[in-house]
Amino acid sequence: MKSTRNQFLMDEDDVPTHWYNILADLDVPSADVRRARPATDEPRAGKLAPNIPLSMYRGSVGRRRFVEIPAEVREQYQTWRPTPLIRAHRLEAALETPAHIYYKYEGANASGSHKLNSALAQAHYYKKSGVEHVTTGTGAGQWGSALSMACHAVGLDCTVFMVRVSHAQKPYRRVLMELNGARVIASPSGTTQAGRELLAASPDNAGSVSIANAEALEYAQTVRNGRFAVGSGENHVLLHQTVIGEEALQQMAAAGEFPDVVIASMGAGSNFAGLAFPFYREKLRSGAATRLVAVEPEACPKLTKGRYAWDYNDISGTTPMTKMYTLGHTFVAPGVHAGGLRYHGAAPLVSSLYDQGLMEAVAYGQKAVFEAGAFFARTENLVPAPESAHAVKAAIDEAVKAREERSPKVILFNVSGHGMLDLSAYDQYLAGNLEDHAVSDEQIAASLAALPDPDPVGAAS
Repeated sequence: MKSTRNQFLMDEDDVPTHWYNILADLDVPSADVRRARPATDEPRAGKLAPNIPLSMYRGSVGRRRFVEIPAEVREQYQTWRPTPLIRAHRLEAALETPAHIYYKYEGANASGSHKLNSALAQAHYYKKSGVEHVTTGTGAGQWGSALSMACHAVGLDCTVFMVRVSHAQKPYRRVLMELNGARVIASPSGTTQAGRELLAASPDNAGSVSIANAEALEYAQTVRNGRFAVGSGENHVLLHQTVIGEEALQQMAAAGEFPDVVIASMGAGSNFAGLAFPFYREKLRSGAATRLVAVEPEACPKLTKGRYAWDYNDISGTTPMTKMYTLGHTFVAPGVHAGGLRYHGAAPLVSSLYDQGLMEAVAYGQKAVFEAGAFFARTENLVPAPESAHAVKAAIDEAVKAREERSPKVILFNVSGHGMLDLSAYDQYLAGNLEDHAVSDEQIAASLAALPDPDPVGAAS
């Protein structure tokens, strides 16, 4: 019998008490989890101070399957979590598909995206460790918005370097950050040595998350008790985001189904990991044939066209290297509106999963993504962020394939944020002014040619 139920909700007391650590169930060499040291001990702004509080770091590199969520963080989660799981009946009808389509909606909090899950956790740990000022880089501004709110909540100063092209495209995200007391700087900027050098070489530089991170790292060393925080890619960020998938597991059980495919957009990996990692665990436990699919833009195809190699997380080479699928830390993606997906590399844990053939990846052009986002908005009455629209596109393709195969598959995807601060991009779509930005093999090869040689001692330490 077809279910007509639309929402699968839980009480705030059902917010998970633990995050899930995939290292307990994923065969990753310890050398690939830890970092190779930088090629030099003298980064641009002096010796790089440890940035991640040990209490947060330990849980993300150990092999304990579950890490307890601090009571203060869980209490903050309960102001909007659990988030709804929604059966997309109208989308199913519009596509005339036998597939059952579900989506987890992460946009129903003050920041408008899933990023608040990690921002609150990180602000908690940084505050407890005595940090007074947190700096960060942000792409489309979702992470910067979330971190500014989290810092304001616990009394930390916050400085955000926002990718220049997104700073121009999404002014209201800047306003949201500033409302919460953050200083927001378009990157590359004249504030740091790294920024000044890039602007001198390329005054019209559109920026990238790698550049913004380099500036934030440098700036953190110039302020009192300053530390750099990152919104994706690192193990601890992926760990924090698994609260999404842990809830979704309970909600899918309430729906009486288990997904055949789990889909999420892919920047550095926090959104994908947050939904997919807990389903990977249950797939192992049950033997289900569930596919895990990451969706990236053709403008920044680190999984589908990148290389699995040691690389830096920022353009200046200040950070220790990690092993990841990368387009090269000097790669600057075209200025597509899904600014949160323009990062050059994939998280080491996601990269390991992909390298082992335990997940899939697909890339789409910007026009197709916005067409899917607009179709979703008209059927489900929810405007997805451009990043989330990538997952929408993949889910629609899966549903169409199910229709052609007459297969009642179960599809689950993540709407990681709403698009109400991205309406200028949808305006361009409606006016027919959006362009596709696929990068050439030659551009990728040139960027990959600049990959560093990892220090063999540092890589194994």
